Amino acid sequence: MCGDAAPFVVRWFDDIDSTQRYLLEEARRGASAGLVAVAAYQSAGRGRLGRRWEAPPGSNLLMSVLLRPAMPVDELHLCTVAVALAAQEACAFSVGLETELKWPNDLMVAERKLAGVLAEAVAGAPPGPRVTAVVVGLGLNVQWPPPDPARRAGPTPGPEASDPDAADPEAADPEATDPDEIARFATSIWRETGSRVEPEVLLNSVLSDLGPRLRTLDHEDGRRRLSEEYRQRCATLGRRVRVSTATETVTGVASGLTDEGHLVVEVDGGPRTIAAGDVVHLRDVD
Repeated sequence: MCGDAAPFVVRWFDDIDSTQRYLLEEARRGASAGLVAVAAYQSAGRGRLGRRWEAPPGSNLLMSVLLRPAMPVDELHLCTVAVALAAQEACAFSVGLETELKWPNDLMVAERKLAGVLAEAVAGAPPGPRVTAVVVGLGLNVQWPPPDPARRAGPTPGPEASDPDAADPEAADPEATDPDEIARFATSIWRETGSRVEPEVLLNSVLSDLGPRLRTLDHEDGRRRLSEEYRQRCATLGRRVRVSTATETVTGVASGLTDEGHLVVEVDGGPRTIAAGDVVHLRDVD
């Protein structure tokens, strides 16, 4: 099963190198689906492309969940989708914060990153490409970066028109630690709402929404509904985008998603299908 016949089992850590690393090792030892690792602080937390991300201890929700999917390999991206949708619902339910989903794995507010989701698979023994487990990590900015001292409540304004790259992760310093510098490309629940909630509140809300979503992944029609829900909520679709991959940069209009979760971008030469990359939402021009 994909994972919620039994309740989630949560293990808390004051300090750990990585909840992802911990659960990947537990998965190889045979741990059951539904095991969740939560850390107050990660010394080696990472996102896509191995990017580092650190915040003061206890300020953000740093978690990973172990799944054992019963689905085709080309649908495993739906494990990430389920966690991203659950995080979006948790923000709306817990603090009334509406977020956007940016392909492939980010929650955004006014083009600034609020959360990221990362999935890693555990392969079975040869022969054959068989996946025995998937570990999905979620980093949700709850209290960091903090609000601007001059404006302790209210939403953070989006990037100014004169500064089109203000929220561009390629233009930001990935090693930045100053809150004002971080706030150029990232935000938090506290910064957006003025409400300083505890990360545990968001954890409980995420898991409450995630459990039913995981059960639907065990059935073909459930996976179809989840995929369609993501398409409807994905703010990248219909936008002009710049997508950077390991080998090229593509600019065009994001027109759709394939059944495998790949992004289709309309460029001058026709549609391009991109399996993985970093997306920047661009302003439309007349």
